[in-house]
Amino acid sequence: MKNYLPAKLLPALALLILAGCSPHRPSGYQGYLEGEFVYLASPLAGRLEHLNVQKGSQVTAGKPLFALEQGAELAALREAAARVRSAQARLADLRKGQRPSELASLEARLAQAQAAAELAGREYERTSRLHQTKVASDDDHDRARLSYESAHQQVTELTALLETARLGARSDVIAAAEADAASAQAAVDRAGWSVAQKSITAPRDGLVYDTLYREGEFVTAAAPVVALLPAENIKVRFFVPEAEFGGLKLGAIVKVGLTGGSAPLDARISYLSPKPEYTPPILYNRENRAKLVFMVEAVFDPAVARDLHPGQPVDVSLIH
Repeated sequence: MKNYLPAKLLPALALLILAGCSPHRPSGYQGYLEGEFVYLASPLAGRLEHLNVQKGSQVTAGKPLFALEQGAELAALREAAARVRSAQARLADLRKGQRPSELASLEARLAQAQAAAELAGREYERTSRLHQTKVASDDDHDRARLSYESAHQQVTELTALLETARLGARSDVIAAAEADAASAQAAVDRAGWSVAQKSITAPRDGLVYDTLYREGEFVTAAAPVVALLPAENIKVRFFVPEAEFGGLKLGAIVKVGLTGGSAPLDARISYLSPKPEYTPPILYNRENRAKLVFMVEAVFDPAVARDLHPGQPVDVSLIH
């Protein structure tokens, strides 16, 4: 004899069967915290002389992190500064013209020539009057005229020499001296840059995540000495199935839960990967069964991210 369910129970049973067959929607997505480190290095090589920070300490922007030996760079800076002073002194000397004593000598010679020219002029006037009355001969008249002209030309020559002496060197010589002074200044700037590159400061606030050298060790050029983790460089990375990926938007707020029972943190979606992945690259995923997932990244407020640690597993849920 067969047993039949009452007809009034059939709709409820159908709903239960449909509910059991519907796909399971996860309440959240698993992910982990990721940090983008700032590796600080000097472009120049040298022995690590001072390491001013310790691994795990918080630093503020502008705090000295480390310094390499600067002996060679400081010597080059002093040499370049001396060359600048020499070039500038030579340029100033060329612009000034001759020395005051030399100018005074030329002025005295000019005064003598002017006096001689005045005397020759008067002699020439007297000789001209006597020549008109036939008292002075033609030879005396010509001799007085030539003496006057010679004295006048000497005055003109000395006047030109004095003006030239006051002008200084020629323009092309001054231009060459100016170029030498500019070149020497560029060498000072280059040497000063080299000195500055041996002392590195924190570009922003952050955590000293690691120190890669100890004091006394030789550091090659461009080798990182300190790994800095600014709070704004900490983000959460999680993976969303393909079926739900299309509903995410940049700037959307998600909830990030950390182990330990603390309240979930708000994060803002900053990146949606354009390429799918077939399995999330995490081994502790036990609930997400999707074979095709997309990576999503979200950033925190820097004040919140300051106390987070890269590598920490998290659970991410969407706000509907």
